[in-house]
Amino acid sequence: MGLMAGKRGVIFGVANDKSIAWGVARQLHEAGAEIAFTYLNEALERRVRPLAESLGSEIILPCDVASDEDIAAVFTELEKRWGQIDFVVHAVAFANREDLKNPFSQTSRDGFHLALDISAYSLIPMTRYAIPLMKEGGSVVTMTYLGAVMAVPEYNVMGVAKAALESSVRYLATELGEKNIRVNAVSAGPIKTLAASGVGNFKQKLHVMEERSPLQRLITQDEVGKATLYLLSDLASGVTGEIHYVDGGFNISAR
Repeated sequence: MGLMAGKRGVIFGVANDKSIAWGVARQLHEAGAEIAFTYLNEALERRVRPLAESLGSEIILPCDVASDEDIAAVFTELEKRWGQIDFVVHAVAFANREDLKNPFSQTSRDGFHLALDISAYSLIPMTRYAIPLMKEGGSVVTMTYLGAVMAVPEYNVMGVAKAALESSVRYLATELGEKNIRVNAVSAGPIKTLAASGVGNFKQKLHVMEERSPLQRLITQDEVGKATLYLLSDLASGVTGEIHYVDGGFNISAR
């Protein structure tokens, strides 16, 4: 019997096999969890569906997290198919490339709204619609980054969005503790993903990470997946409102 045997939940944010969310999915699957997946559009469906099916998933649903209606529809379908769920993984973030590339002071109003909406606000309706399905309690985990707590060159508006996301984690955790629903975040070090490709000088950031972290290496998808598995499992039954760093110790050395 695996650590997550008999547990069911949904992952938002798998884009391809390099996604951090895919590393999370693999670890959950190996631990015995049954997983539903979402995709943004037809192009991403062609990438996500084969991955989801390789883990035996039978629930693969469209969802634009900028739409409350889309998010609600996902949880309506999960209730119809499963009745209840045990976990939600929020691994979604987006900012316009120009708002990452340009100086932060040049961030557009629309770009600011978009980054905060997709990267931070979307956690709130996901949690709101998950609550009625977590009838025996549950766990919500989102993905953040060091740029939420210190200025990272060329991370710009995404750092502000991640700061809002981390604050949202604390407020949600405070509200939902009485329902036995835990809300946490994993702050992963830099990993080569589709989303990371939009961050300027990303290769240089990888080099700095390897050079300065106590482990003297980059962390992996699977290591982020294992940390997320811990937070979603009963091993972390007393942990909520926390930002869990998985970055090779870079956060320690950076301070």
